[in-house]
Amino acid sequence: MVDSIEVNSTRIFTAEIPPSLAGSRLDQALSELFPDFSRSRLQYWIKNGSARVDGAVLPPKHRILGGEQVVLHADVEETTTVESQDIPLTVVYEDEAILIIDKPAGLVVHPAAGHRDGTLQNALLHHAPMLAGIPRCGIVHRLDKDTSGLLMAAKTLPAHKSLVEQLQARTVHREYLALVQGTMTAGGTVDEPIGRHQTDRKRFAVRDEGKLAVTHYRIAERFPHHTLLRVKLETGRTHQIRVHMVHIRHPLVGDPVYGGRLRIPAGASEELIRVIRDFKRQALHAEKLGIIHPVTHEYMEWQSPLPADFSDLLAALRERA
Repeated sequence: MVDSIEVNSTRIFTAEIPPSLAGSRLDQALSELFPDFSRSRLQYWIKNGSARVDGAVLPPKHRILGGEQVVLHADVEETTTVESQDIPLTVVYEDEAILIIDKPAGLVVHPAAGHRDGTLQNALLHHAPMLAGIPRCGIVHRLDKDTSGLLMAAKTLPAHKSLVEQLQARTVHREYLALVQGTMTAGGTVDEPIGRHQTDRKRFAVRDEGKLAVTHYRIAERFPHHTLLRVKLETGRTHQIRVHMVHIRHPLVGDPVYGGRLRIPAGASEELIRVIRDFKRQALHAEKLGIIHPVTHEYMEWQSPLPADFSDLLAALRERA
């Protein structure tokens, strides 16, 4: 039996590990006892001493005997310290378990250095105050500041766990539209690890010691000097599409970090030159998002229309073509 009380921003759970879990790893046993929390989150609490067994801090791999007393301090202060702010949101779908947001370019997802407020997380907390009890207000993945499109958030702890597990299992369907420099003749896959850049810590790069990263792409439309791609993510590393595209020498149009100098096609009209110069962000849009609903277990998918700046850029390229 599991009991719990709430003290300030911490939920304190107490439980006795049943004999049926004898021989299990500690993190496995706690996953059975506290199914609302993901395995990775429980491992974090075990390692930082928030989960104690008979008063002791033990490693996640510790084999339990059964009958031990567990005290878990589930601290959610990282969420409750975020300020609620009335920032407009485009809500594509919402029910008691999940939120699907169409994020505009320019909106930062999480508060960080240089962006302490005015973020999607601040907006979500105002939209649904109960998200204060969910890690990061329910946000389980992110989009770069200047990437537009669909993003999901959980409204309950069980839904949060489900979405995190779907991301880890790579079953979330995420499809992007990306406009890249140069003409490509065929689609393909980039399977190259990504890690921090060796000299510029704000950037990422393909590195042998990096984390697994797999990006699939196919051609959606060709232009004389550009290619519109449909990109599907198998993994979700920071800047993954941007890094993989520059790795294959087709950087995203407008990318201020990885795109290099501005390229104007030879013979471009004044209108096309103006549109390209005015496009100040990476040409990347999270167009489709599909998940298994955490409650109904049915597959659901959403699609976001291209924002005006991206549509205008494509229209100018089509006119020239």
